[in-house]
Amino acid sequence: MLKLIKNDLWLKPFAKIIENRYKTICEKESVITDNGKIQLSDYASGYLYFGLHKTTDCWVLREWAPNATDIYLTGTFNNWQKDEAYKLKRIENGNWELKFPLETLKHGDLYKFIICWNGGEGERIPAWATRVVQDVKTCIFSAQVWEPDEPYIFKNKKFKPDVDPLFIYECHIGMATEEEKVGTYDEFRRNILPRIKEAGYNAIQIMAIQEHPYYGSFGYHVSNFFAPSSRFGTPDELKQLVDEAHGLGIAVIMDLVHSHAVKNEVEGLARFDGSYDQYFHNDNRREHPKWDSLCFDYGKDGVLHFLLSNCKYWLEVYQFDGFRFDGVTSMLYLNHGLDETFTGYQDYYDDNQDVDALTYLTLANKLIHQVNPNAITIAEEVSGMPGLAVKTSEGGLGFDYRMAMNIPDYWIKTIKEKKDEDWKPGNIFWEMTNRRADEKTISYTESHDQALVGDKTIIFRLVDADMYWYMSKLYGTSSLVERGLALHKMIRLITVSTINGGYLNFMGNEFGHPEWIDFPREGNRWSYKYARRQWHLVDDCNLRYQYLGDFDKAMLSTIKQVSKFEKTVLVNIWDKEEDQIIAFMRDDLMFVFNFNPIKSFVDYGLLAPEGKYTIILNTDAPCYGGHGIVDESVEHFTQPDDLYKKNKKGWLKIYIPARTAFVLRKTD
Repeated sequence: MLKLIKNDLWLKPFAKIIENRYKTICEKESVITDNGKIQLSDYASGYLYFGLHKTTDCWVLREWAPNATDIYLTGTFNNWQKDEAYKLKRIENGNWELKFPLETLKHGDLYKFIICWNGGEGERIPAWATRVVQDVKTCIFSAQVWEPDEPYIFKNKKFKPDVDPLFIYECHIGMATEEEKVGTYDEFRRNILPRIKEAGYNAIQIMAIQEHPYYGSFGYHVSNFFAPSSRFGTPDELKQLVDEAHGLGIAVIMDLVHSHAVKNEVEGLARFDGSYDQYFHNDNRREHPKWDSLCFDYGKDGVLHFLLSNCKYWLEVYQFDGFRFDGVTSMLYLNHGLDETFTGYQDYYDDNQDVDALTYLTLANKLIHQVNPNAITIAEEVSGMPGLAVKTSEGGLGFDYRMAMNIPDYWIKTIKEKKDEDWKPGNIFWEMTNRRADEKTISYTESHDQALVGDKTIIFRLVDADMYWYMSKLYGTSSLVERGLALHKMIRLITVSTINGGYLNFMGNEFGHPEWIDFPREGNRWSYKYARRQWHLVDDCNLRYQYLGDFDKAMLSTIKQVSKFEKTVLVNIWDKEEDQIIAFMRDDLMFVFNFNPIKSFVDYGLLAPEGKYTIILNTDAPCYGGHGIVDESVEHFTQPDDLYKKNKKGWLKIYIPARTAFVLRKTD
């Protein structure tokens, strides 16, 4: 019996389905590795064969286009002509090849294909192109030769990510600048990486790396899977960014979009060789019903080879430390998980499973960890399918972590629908820790989606329009701002202090970045005003944003004081709903929360391990925008109780102000 099933006996009724799935995956791996004669890593090296390559003797260009009748290379080198001298030759398995003199192309030249098929032809960007640029005047995309005389050489070659715990700073290169424009890899490297290091995060998760025609898609409508977006800079500048992040001890995780692709034909993979089903389904499954995009057919060997090679490419060529796989729920189910409630295990194991997608994801995880044993993989998955973050050898899909997507949904729902006096700490604690025992998660308070136009971040829901008037320290505050600052800190502290894997924050949310994200579009007259981050707000010592930024830094620093914090046992020592107080311990740290909006408690008794306790972090401290009601210099000692003496516990009597949380360290 697979360990996945042994660890959860509720899965026993579905054991045959899970075991058959595992058998199918093993059989597929056996086929593509020739019964183990080669490794997955060898199979996933398509980028070394396909695409444009400069050898010592000539240029070699190869492409997979089984439905094509003719393919021509065209570009700036021949004035974009359909030239017989640059006609590719059909070789085996639907592949095409062209070899031509070195003097034909030089660094910076633009090129494309003209692909012909029965009944038509069209311009296409090579599917394996590693550099794609857009003409400023015509807005047309083309592949570009990238062969600099002095290519970037990585300096930090043996980087190992710090995952104990993993603190992820999710970011977007283009909107990481203060200016109203598209930011660059170079600007991010110079200006933002030091901020992230100073803030205490040990990983960045970068969105929108793969080339995408529409900037406003947030990078989720990918056209060119092997090309880093040129709107942010050059391939070498991205490599330098990754390299210098490693030098700072920061892992670089890439937001990988393999769940769907853009519908564009000229720029992307749609009808690449004239057929509808080269990369995608050719029936009612071809188009995603919600995303206006195309769905890969993971059952095709050509698609499997393309996507697995894409994983290895980013790890090897750009030295990324892993991936956050986007849209996994959409991949797992034939109906993409739409309009499903997933109330019981039977919902995961009915005929709705996409076994081909499950096979791809499992093989992808196996490949990634084969290429780099220290790689990090994260599944963005909302249905809760068991086993996503369980080892492939145990019957799981092999992700290292899954996103705890219930948590941000819970916080928004609580803020929107419940009065402060109805916040129940026990319910909060349950939601923060409601996860499978055998799977690590990434906890987070809010997603980047909640920062987009049409939604609201936590700070905006708490404070709303008062942010425009009462965030200055030089003038009076408001009750909404007071409440917002207090809860913003408490929500983050209880989320990070209950992790079992890692914690994620979206760029700027740590200091309560105001307003929303709105990419340039026709509706806002192509403005970049809201597609940027206003770093001066947190830098200004006269503004309250600095309080939140400083608290976030102190919060992460506090967690780091415990080695392998995420693996420590989480012990709930007090939970009283009517008081709205909860307290729990991890190692020698005690976390105390009073969510009561009006009641403070004097000499409140908490039954805790005997010893001396001192406050090391306090949300109400003046340096974090609080009132400084608690005297942090006071040492707290447990008072003995004969009833609990055998268990070495006593009563810790402390003052707990309303709407406050603090962390105490047991020092004796």
